[in-house]
Amino acid sequence: MIYVTGDTHGKFQRITDFCEQEKTSREDIMIILGDAGINYSGWVLDREKKELLKTLPITLFCIHGNHEQRPDTIDSYAEKRWHGGIVYWEEDYPNLLFAKDGEIFDLDGKQTIVIGGAYSIDKMIRVIYGYGWWADEQPSDEIKRYVEEQLEKRK
Repeated sequence: MIYVTGDTHGKFQRITDFCEQEKTSREDIMIILGDAGINYSGWVLDREKKELLKTLPITLFCIHGNHEQRPDTIDSYAEKRWHGGIVYWEEDYPNLLFAKDGEIFDLDGKQTIVIGGAYSIDKMIRVIYGYGWWADEQPSDEIKRYVEEQLEKRK
């Protein structure tokens, strides 16, 4: 089964509760649309979140938000093919996947193209107070071109 949720901002109690209530399995997929908050805090705090998430009986498929680092900028991530598209993942967290922008995924016979990120209206506050902000929160021109190329191929 495929489930969809919005931003989690690093708080996963509702997903934990959902997995328990629905008796999910690793074959089930929870799509997190933006701001998962998993690659936000830094190595130790992010690792604690990942340790919790790897115990959940569900596969988390994350679409990049604008309050976290893109996985392709983090050395511990590798690429692999999953459901027809490329995802970023870490071997220690096999149920935690991040979509590569512009990839087309086949989920239960439905094809979907992924592009994540957004303009950060709170950029200045985050910078002033020392919270995380990354220049690649918005998709780059290169990412946008790749998405357009993928769409053209499908016409």
